[in-house]
Amino acid sequence: MKLIGLIGGISWESTQEYYHLINKYVNMELGGYHSASCILYSVDFQTIHSLQLEENWNAITTYILNIASKLVKAGAELLLICSNTIHIIAEEIERDISIPLVHIADATGKEIKKAGCSTIGLLGTILTMEKDFYRNRLNKFKIQAIIPNRTEREVIQQIIFSELVFGEVKDSSREKILNIIANLRSRGADGIVLGCTELPLLIQNIESLPLFNTTAIHAKAVVNLALEA
Repeated sequence: MKLIGLIGGISWESTQEYYHLINKYVNMELGGYHSASCILYSVDFQTIHSLQLEENWNAITTYILNIASKLVKAGAELLLICSNTIHIIAEEIERDISIPLVHIADATGKEIKKAGCSTIGLLGTILTMEKDFYRNRLNKFKIQAIIPNRTEREVIQQIIFSELVFGEVKDSSREKILNIIANLRSRGADGIVLGCTELPLLIQNIESLPLFNTTAIHAKAVVNLALEA
């Protein structure tokens, strides 16, 4: 089993779900008392969040690369960033580290193709929805991503950063997200990507439309690689 290096804390609420799922998937594959071999570096999310507000992505890149280097020195053989939004800088990280980075959008794109979907509704932070880094990665799989309107994007942002990162799950917010999903479906979405690792805390399934939980997909992808002979 390869040693997995996890960069977490972005936020810690979703990172604990990553840790749970990775160990669960390893045990499902190997049985017995098996669990994952992994190293977790959990960041102070305030540091990342402040730099995001300043749009200082150079500083974020330097910060994440420093952590990745520490994980590599500690023996990590695979790298996982436990966040969708931070994959804005994934290409820089991939270029500058000596171990594979398991990209969340690549793992998700493969699952979308398996499901036979071609147009997905992308939910996430405003950065994930509005920047092109995620959509460009999905385009490699010939998948089109459509996003909610501006008002809906602001609603999702508020739910993520005022509620979910603090572990607060509200039925009223779930209803808002479900209404946004219904609107995306009416615009042609044949699947929905939960492109924020906190969103699965709120939405686990929806009726008659494929739902792609990027946290679970990402966790399964790294386990598959870790267990390769």
